[in-house]
Amino acid sequence: MAAPQSNAPISTTRLKQIAMDACQSAIGSAEFYEHPKVEGWNAAIINSVLRALISEATPSGSQAPAHKFVVNSTIIQHLVPTSALNKPKGGSESKSDNPSISTSDTGGISSATATDGKPHVGRRGMHSATQAFWSEKTDGMWSFKYDGGESKGMDIVISVIWIGL
Repeated sequence: MAAPQSNAPISTTRLKQIAMDACQSAIGSAEFYEHPKVEGWNAAIINSVLRALISEATPSGSQAPAHKFVVNSTIIQHLVPTSALNKPKGGSESKSDNPSISTSDTGGISSATATDGKPHVGRRGMHSATQAFWSEKTDGMWSFKYDGGESKGMDIVISVIWIGL
């Protein structure tokens, strides 16, 4: 993730704690990736991070923080189907057959392979980059990957951008 920012409106240690708390609050009760809930999870994460940033970055006696903030939350689904997590897809019935990870319907036989030729392990690749033209004295960005989503079949990446006023 990004290198520590000396111009961050609050410490990067505190930024990390805010991001971890927001993710845990949003997906803590989830057992696995559920597409219909992702919009709500992202909104909860973003709103929680923004509220904390605004609250903690506003100087005492001031009405507003000395920065504008942009928060992005990205939730990436692993290629592990619900059955591979031993979770029923839609109801409370248990899954009795052996889980199989596959990216296509091959009659239950997984033939998907990664770029190195090994069997697919149920992960998607992702690369993201951001570049900006701004004042390095007052503006900056920070990104964070929440590790708590791994066991739930998802990755969560949060980015925070601040621009001095």
